[in-house]
Amino acid sequence: MSQTLLTREPVVNKKRAITANRLVAHGPNVPAVVDTLNALNEHWPSQYPVFISLGRLVPTLELLDWQVPSNAHIEIPAQTLGHPQTLALLPQLQAAGINVCLTWFTQGIPLPPGVDWRFVLLDGRKNPAPTGSPGLSLAWGLPDVPAFKQAVAAGYDGASGWFFLNGNPPAKELSANHAQIIRLLNLVRNNGEIREIENVLKQDVALSYKLLRYINSASFGLMVEIQSFRHAVSILGYDKLNKWLSLLLVTASRDPGAPAMMQTAISRGRFMEQMGESFFDASACDNLFITGAFSMLSVLLGTSMQSLLDEMLLPEAVTDALLYDQGEYAQFLRLAKCCESFDPAPLTKAAAELQIDLEQINRAQLLALGFADSLQAN
Repeated sequence: MSQTLLTREPVVNKKRAITANRLVAHGPNVPAVVDTLNALNEHWPSQYPVFISLGRLVPTLELLDWQVPSNAHIEIPAQTLGHPQTLALLPQLQAAGINVCLTWFTQGIPLPPGVDWRFVLLDGRKNPAPTGSPGLSLAWGLPDVPAFKQAVAAGYDGASGWFFLNGNPPAKELSANHAQIIRLLNLVRNNGEIREIENVLKQDVALSYKLLRYINSASFGLMVEIQSFRHAVSILGYDKLNKWLSLLLVTASRDPGAPAMMQTAISRGRFMEQMGESFFDASACDNLFITGAFSMLSVLLGTSMQSLLDEMLLPEAVTDALLYDQGEYAQFLRLAKCCESFDPAPLTKAAAELQIDLEQINRAQLLALGFADSLQAN
């Protein structure tokens, strides 16, 4: 049984497009972390670079026992550069072609020669953007979107963390494009006539194309290509189409800062779906996916959650979780949100309440992340 628990955060560039994913491994020692990472290699997300932080542990030579994926970047905290084990590890990582990042850097810290630091992470609350940074500078710990904009204006190349969840523009009316998808969702959830649904789709060719593209993506796992909406209904049924229209609504934002929010929403949904498989039937797991995906909807679409849900015909368990943090899905939504904290304690507690082992949580996180990334790449 795994003794290491992973939490995660996205890494974005100046335009808030995803640059990498950051995983923080909270384990008792480096060998335990390595055992966990080796067990997860087959589920490793491959779309973007993945930073691996050892949390409060010192990077030691035991890290060489990890079969490091090609897109992994091992974080080396600046405070450990005087540790003999870390100094012995660095040249071996470089010789093996393993990427390294420098974290918790401050201006003026002496650095060992000959190390290629691709990214440099700084506490953005305490440090101005470094001049002559040894790598691309990323701010960490930013509280909100305005703070991110200030950091970029001051010279940072990007940021790591969940700042984009806070400080977004105030709510406004739902756009016509989003309202059209909600109309489709309500038709599908009410088992509306296929002809009526097709008529709505024909009014927006781009919408039809995007829906079919998602359904035909490798992530969906179909053995045949769906050629039309009528074909989709016959192959998938209304329940699955409801799930994929929900996904389409989540990815409909044209905000240039939306990719990280979309990834968060889809990852939450997929994670909740997987976590619920031991507790609910397939239909309820689809609703768990929708709950997680819609948990970011008000931020993505720039309107209030209450007004959005007033327009939609959703099951009571979904609405209760999203609006009131209550009901049978709420505990799974809290579990998903706990994966987004640098502190593992809330996630450990939430897992214990549901009697879910850490290995299952780690695996589901990576699968959910890979799923979300693959959809955005299509």
